[in-house]
Amino acid sequence: MLLRIDNIDFSYQSSKILDSVTFEVKSGEFLGIMGPNGSGKTTLLRCISNVLSPQIGTVLIDGKNIQKLSKREIARNIGVVPQTSAIDFAFTVSELVLMGRTPYMERFKSETTHDFEIAEEAMRLTNTLRLAEKTFDELSGGEKQRVIIARALAQESKILLLDEPTVHLDISSQFEILKLIKNLSKQKEIVVIAVFHDLNLAAQYSDKLILLDNGKIVSMGLPDEVLTPENIQKTYHMDAIVKRHPITNTPYVTPCLFTEHDEKGKGVTVHVICGGGSGGDIMGFLLDKGFGVTTGVLNVLDSDFETAKNLKIPVVGELPFSQITNDSHKANIELIKEAKFVIITDFQIGYGNLKNIEAAEIALDSKTPVVIIDSTPISQKDFIQGNLEKYFNQLREKGAIFVENTKEALETILKEVSV
Repeated sequence: MLLRIDNIDFSYQSSKILDSVTFEVKSGEFLGIMGPNGSGKTTLLRCISNVLSPQIGTVLIDGKNIQKLSKREIARNIGVVPQTSAIDFAFTVSELVLMGRTPYMERFKSETTHDFEIAEEAMRLTNTLRLAEKTFDELSGGEKQRVIIARALAQESKILLLDEPTVHLDISSQFEILKLIKNLSKQKEIVVIAVFHDLNLAAQYSDKLILLDNGKIVSMGLPDEVLTPENIQKTYHMDAIVKRHPITNTPYVTPCLFTEHDEKGKGVTVHVICGGGSGGDIMGFLLDKGFGVTTGVLNVLDSDFETAKNLKIPVVGELPFSQITNDSHKANIELIKEAKFVIITDFQIGYGNLKNIEAAEIALDSKTPVVIIDSTPISQKDFIQGNLEKYFNQLREKGAIFVENTKEALETILKEVSV
């Protein structure tokens, strides 16, 4: 199965909603579509399902123009899961799922044994078989979504379109539904296209992403290629830090706390000592305020190292699973000498990265202010046999400023700059 969207345009009266949209999706692929409100996401799904007809371009299913297919043929190929499903009558779950067999039933004939078997399998796959005799209005939001997906599966659809499938669902149900759809796309080799508002959910479950804005494709490709700070700023007009999620290893987007641009930090460099993903936010916030930023020493596999590279921040790197070498330590000190401030984020300290704490002490000795974010209990980040508190006390005695969070650290530096 190959679904191809070929150069489609769609307009409501004089307002163009889709503009030369072209892409293709293969069997077993999960495509996420993102974009701000009014970017054309839902209209695109309606064009794919032939609810709307594009003024220019075609939707092709295995090379066949969808507009030349009958309604029955379209229903056999495309299943749709809308944002919300209003069911006016007290249908049971089994009755609703059986409705998915309508495109295969002959006129005036009832369901066959084969139809019942397919509906039962669809309910089994979606974990709704236990709900078979319940009426739709008795179900929770997550259960209702599962039933609508089961109905689409009963159509034996080769293409599944979902318009914000997790809207109105609690966090647990969101992950359950998306995991289910992802597994079905692989097991049944279904083309899945889902509209998302949540960029992080889209990144976690989609094989590929499309970013729409004003009806045009801004970016298309792997999540790493699409979810970049530049694309997010261009599309959503919002600054964001993009890091890797420590568990899923997918891109993870964090909006900046300080969205207004100014030049308060212009000409001032801040050196960030961080690790384990703790430094991405503060590096982005500092850049947003016009500061120059440097960082190190970081393991080259650390997500903070990747963030620094993405943000084009000078960084001292070290080999994976290695202690900080004297050469790296010296390079780090050289960056600190050029900085007006040093920030230590809230991360774990072991013997491998202890030289970073020693570098902060050298900064204090040379009268460079050091701000330490200290929100995690010291016992949870001390991997130097209980000695971290001693090091922190030494830094405190030399004038280090301890704060509770990233925002407070930035405000402390901004206050110093303004004096």
